[in-house]
Amino acid sequence: MDVKEWFEENRRINSLLRDKDVNEPEKKIYDREKIKALWTQCDNCTTMLYVQFLKEDKSICKECGHYLKMNSSDRIELLIDHGTWCPMDENMYAIDVLSEEDEDSHSDSNPDLDQEEPYKDHIISSQIETGLPDAIQTGIGKLNGIPIALGVMDFKFMGGSMGSVVGEKITRLIEYATENSLPVIMVCASGGARMQEGSFSSMQMAKIASALYIHQKEKKLLYISILTSPTTGGVTASFGMLGDIIIAEPKAYIAFAGKRVIEQTLGQVIEDFQVTENLFDHGLFDLVVSRDILKGVLSDPFWFYGLYK
Repeated sequence: MDVKEWFEENRRINSLLRDKDVNEPEKKIYDREKIKALWTQCDNCTTMLYVQFLKEDKSICKECGHYLKMNSSDRIELLIDHGTWCPMDENMYAIDVLSEEDEDSHSDSNPDLDQEEPYKDHIISSQIETGLPDAIQTGIGKLNGIPIALGVMDFKFMGGSMGSVVGEKITRLIEYATENSLPVIMVCASGGARMQEGSFSSMQMAKIASALYIHQKEKKLLYISILTSPTTGGVTASFGMLGDIIIAEPKAYIAFAGKRVIEQTLGQVIEDFQVTENLFDHGLFDLVVSRDILKGVLSDPFWFYGLYK
């Protein structure tokens, strides 16, 4: 498809999406599933973007420069040298940590809970949608020729929420990196702790922090945290902010409590201050790096820490 054809196709699909009186045969050709597979819409300027071109542009909108969300597989492809990725704990998946007795007692006391979708159904639907067992991929690979341990959260899986599986996979990754003297890079994209698992999800914050303490303080090994949009809640309050070097993407939404929660607590309207540029001005991050040059920028701390021989 050349540029002229691409613009013509873009114009035609936009008109089809707007036109409610399109004849039925044409609707069948351009049904929404086919359109979704080939095209996506910018969250900011609503421009229709060709998926293949968007992937080549690192999911950055050419029209307005907006950063669209990337899935974990695209992140791995962005950072890891081709052919060097070795995943870890691929078969680890979440179970319903609440007992049946607890579920029954909650349902008896509150009939409205019977109308909610069970946690296991949320897990299954997210697994089908993303092709992942849970909200993170972890593994070992090479970045610019340097062996690293990498964890990449996936926001499309239940908002990248941190449950017991996510916490366990991150902890195992860090422990493996510590034993093998590897730097750890964590790409954060999460709404925080997974509320369906209650205190089990909150425990992961301390567990990961303990593993990082050994990795960073006792073994003197490098940990880099990369914050993408959104990074909130328990992830921000734990390993998201524990990096020796903390890097944030431009215009990312990064917070502990969200804007709506703060407004309800204070009883007043607040400005949108929880964005990368404002937080960087107040010293929260070390670097703000565009994702298209991120892999090259990561070479500098590797050199500084003596990882290049």
